[in-house]
Amino acid sequence: MTLLLAPMEGLLDFVLRDVLTRVGGVDRCVSEFIRITGTLLPDKVFFRYLPELHHGGKTLSGTPVRAQLLGSDPTCMAENAARLSALGPEGIDLNFGCPAKVVNRHGGGAALLQQPERIAALVAAVRRAVPAHLPVSAKMRLGFNDASLARECAQAMQDGGACEIVVHARTKQDGYRPPAYWEQIPAIREAVRVPVVANGEIWTVQDAQRCREVSGCDALMLGRGMVADPGLAWAIRANGAAPDPTHHHVPIEWPALLPHLADFWRLVCQELEPRQRAGRLKQWLYLLRRRFVQADIAYQQVRTLTDQRAISVWLAAQAADEPISAPKFSGLHPPACQPKPMPAN
Repeated sequence: MTLLLAPMEGLLDFVLRDVLTRVGGVDRCVSEFIRITGTLLPDKVFFRYLPELHHGGKTLSGTPVRAQLLGSDPTCMAENAARLSALGPEGIDLNFGCPAKVVNRHGGGAALLQQPERIAALVAAVRRAVPAHLPVSAKMRLGFNDASLARECAQAMQDGGACEIVVHARTKQDGYRPPAYWEQIPAIREAVRVPVVANGEIWTVQDAQRCREVSGCDALMLGRGMVADPGLAWAIRANGAAPDPTHHHVPIEWPALLPHLADFWRLVCQELEPRQRAGRLKQWLYLLRRRFVQADIAYQQVRTLTDQRAISVWLAAQAADEPISAPKFSGLHPPACQPKPMPAN
């Protein structure tokens, strides 16, 4: 079984990748998409999205990270892929799934699923530009308005040279509304010779089991489910036919998660702009509520906080096992709006 960590714009950046891969259980990560519009990006942009490039293309815990590019111009994509490949990522992934209107309006992301021939040209251009030893993969949705071209799009990716295809089992029109249509994946698997990875609505071990049965895929990509339950990958492995003998799985409970929350907050304060910090912690806590009752309590306690010091005091109290009701710190701003977690692209 292969388990991948999904690219999640605005949520699963290098900070959360670092923390989640410390918990472990995933074989590989994919970065947030790097948008290619019409220029050759400087190295500093690639390093901003993937600081793991400073560490051999791996997170600090040793999990490889594949860089994802999004664009619609084959020449520009190829030139940027060549520059990026020189910096040492685990591989290059191409985004054919993003449903954002601003991206689709410029012909990128899921919009390309309407034109398989353009997909083939784009993948081929990138494959030619990247050293042969470096994997080039692709991530797609079932289609734009419907799934009528799903097989053709997957074949175009394979024909262009993609070595693996992740299928987010919804169309652009479906957005992120459940369910994910895993039953559409076998037809795609039959149409190509390269490995196919199933993605979408995998929140629990039971979801993973059903997805494998319905899709026929042994490889899964975990997105919001892994963010909501950082122990999900290990739980899936422990439930599989061949559990990892190097790791005795114990479900991650709230006390064990608190040090990871503290690490996350420390990294957020080190790496992100001050205006982003409080929102990022609230965003993660908001998703963790799906798995942990304590996360809902924690979210209610910190949702009104914007001051970095106040949040640090609150986290220290949690680590010391000193539960506090509604924390009251002076000089705080009015309650923040409820964060809206960004779904996987």
